[in-house]
Amino acid sequence: MSACCVAALVCASRLPAAGPRQGPTTSAPAVETAPPGAKAPTPAPAVAAAAPAPNKSAQIEVPTGTHLPLVLHNGISTRSARPGDPVYFETLFPVLVDGRVVIPAGSYVSGEVTEAKRPGRVKGRAEMMIKLTTMILPNSYMVNLNATPSGASSGGGETVNGEGKIVGGSGKGSDVGTVIRTTAAGAGIGAGVGAAAGDAGKGAGIGAGVGALAGLTAVLLTRGPEAELPRGSTVEAVIDRPIYLDAEKVQFTSPGQASPVAGPPNRQTTQPIPFPF
Repeated sequence: MSACCVAALVCASRLPAAGPRQGPTTSAPAVETAPPGAKAPTPAPAVAAAAPAPNKSAQIEVPTGTHLPLVLHNGISTRSARPGDPVYFETLFPVLVDGRVVIPAGSYVSGEVTEAKRPGRVKGRAEMMIKLTTMILPNSYMVNLNATPSGASSGGGETVNGEGKIVGGSGKGSDVGTVIRTTAAGAGIGAGVGAAAGDAGKGAGIGAGVGALAGLTAVLLTRGPEAELPRGSTVEAVIDRPIYLDAEKVQFTSPGQASPVAGPPNRQTTQPIPFPF
């Protein structure tokens, strides 16, 4: 082999072997392809929507100053009533809010006597105070109540003052009548006795004086008229603070109906005449 050929082989052995060219590469993300005619899936939201908070039950407000016409089921009197004694009423007429019946007639109302004062023998009228605390609707829904009377019809001379206190009638008229009756009776008896003794005028005068004294004694020893609310008395009560009713529990479709309770008879207070005529 010639020298030129040997030199060419030596040079060729020193050259690097040919190969694929190396360099930086980047990988492309794989892309899913849907089959022909298929609908592409909807991507899920990054954050789930918060669930709505449950709504509280709606309430209906019966405002302060609302009037409740009531009828009494158990009679009460200052003669026997004591603080803490229960009283029971029933509504006579429905109460509406925005044209909707929320308290039907025939709803029960209960309370208690908070004060009872008997009349004095010389002066001072009988006084009684009641407070209404609970109301039960015809569907047995019970609510707290704060109401006081503003008027009463009892068949007698009872009145209600600005504080909601029931005040007995005055006994002045009957006191005058007592004195007049005893005076007249004494004069008649005295005249009869005087006539038998030969002096009818003198006997009448003495008898009239004795009768007047007896009548005055009767007035001083006898109490004035008691404050009474017989069964069947009607009372107008006023709500002192708002009542909040659950709207789901007052879905009444009729105005209701009160129990047929007879009203109290008219009564006239008279003083007894402890005089032996």
